Amino acid sequence: MRDLVSLIIVILIIGWLVGYFGFGEAVGSFIHILLVLAIIGILYRLAVGRRP
Repeated sequence: MRDLVSLIIVILIIGWLVGYFGFGEAVGSFIHILLVLAIIGILYRLAVGRRP
């Protein structure tokens, strides 16, 4: 499950970067939604941490 969360985080960040640098203002707030979702995923990953 942790690998899936990491994969989703990476996909969201890459999508945000492509949207921000590739399309600029054309997609508007969608880019910011991706960024917020990626940050939430990172915070979730930090909160869960590594458990034995």
